[in-house]
Amino acid sequence: MALLERVSTLLRANLIDLIEKAEDPERLLKQLVLDMENQLLQVKTQVAIAIADQHLLERKRKEHEQEAAEWKRKAELAVAKGHDDLARGALERALSCDRLTKGFTEQAEDQKLEADTLRQTLHKLDQKLSETRAQCEILMAEHRRTKVVGRATHARQGVGSAQEHALERMKSRVRINAAENAAAGEILAPESLEDQFHTLEEHEQVELLLGQLKTRAALTGPAAEPAHD
Repeated sequence: MALLERVSTLLRANLIDLIEKAEDPERLLKQLVLDMENQLLQVKTQVAIAIADQHLLERKRKEHEQEAAEWKRKAELAVAKGHDDLARGALERALSCDRLTKGFTEQAEDQKLEADTLRQTLHKLDQKLSETRAQCEILMAEHRRTKVVGRATHARQGVGSAQEHALERMKSRVRINAAENAAAGEILAPESLEDQFHTLEEHEQVELLLGQLKTRAALTGPAAEPAHD
């Protein structure tokens, strides 16, 4: 039966595999539960029909069984009255009823097996539906929590990245300001004792060289010009 094949597919469904392949897990889970509810309703209807057909076949079997017994009783009566022709006719009708009784008995047994199969399927589907509802609630809660955690992590990473960039810019600016302040301090700071002696020594050396140049110029140069009044 196509219905039982669909139900069997639902019973074999692996929720984890379905979720991993689904673009919208929550929508898929809700649709799966809805499909199972619809299939459960159809199975219930089929079970009711199968049981009704079983009862009908059993009633038909019983009717033909009773009719066969009645024709056999009439055949016995005809034999007792010496009416063999009537007895033969009654026995023929009794045999026909027996054949019908056998046919309805087989059909009723087959129908009972089908009804029992549908009952078992209904029971399994009902259990599966209860389990699926509970699992779907858990999985949907996990899915929502995963999305919330993912958004929070993404936001935290974004905030952390922005803070890191801001701190790096702050550190860079502090380092630049420190370097500028150090340079200004070096320029504006008073000369140390060593620097003063170094300057004095350089001045003395310059004066010595200047004196040497003047002496050389006096020895090699033209006569000194007369002084002007």
